[in-house]
Amino acid sequence: QVQLVESGGGLVQPGGSLRLSCAASGFTLDDYDIGWFRQAPGKEREGVLCISSSDGSTYYADFVKGRFTIFRDNDKNTVYLQMNILEPEDTAVYYCAAVDSVAYYIADECHTEYDYWGQGTQVTVSS
Repeated sequence: QVQLVESGGGLVQPGGSLRLSCAASGFTLDDYDIGWFRQAPGKEREGVLCISSSDGSTYYADFVKGRFTIFRDNDKNTVYLQMNILEPEDTAVYYCAAVDSVAYYIADECHTEYDYWGQGTQVTVSS
C-alpha cells in the first residue's frame, strides 16, 4: 500500500524547535520530489518548502527562510522538516507530499500537483 505518514507534531513554546517526520511505504522517497505544506484554520494551504530529488535544490517560502530546513534519511525512507525559532503564526496542520521526480527540476518553487499526501500532523506554538 502506498502511504505517507507524518509524525512529530505537538505543542511547543515560541522560540522552540520541532522535527517532523514523513515516512513512506510502497515507494522509494529518494525517487520523488517532496513538498511540505501547512494549513491553518480558515486559511488556504500553503507551501512551506519543497525539494528536488534530482539535485537537492530547495524552495523556501519567505516566512520560513533561515528557520526551517529539510533533509532525507534514505535508509529509513523518511524525509524530515526541521523547524526552529517557531512562532505562534506557525501554528497549523503540516502535510508532506510526494510526486515522481520531474526531469531537470530545480526547486525554485513547489510543484502545482503532488500524487501522494500524508494525513497531517498538528503543530501548535503557544506559551
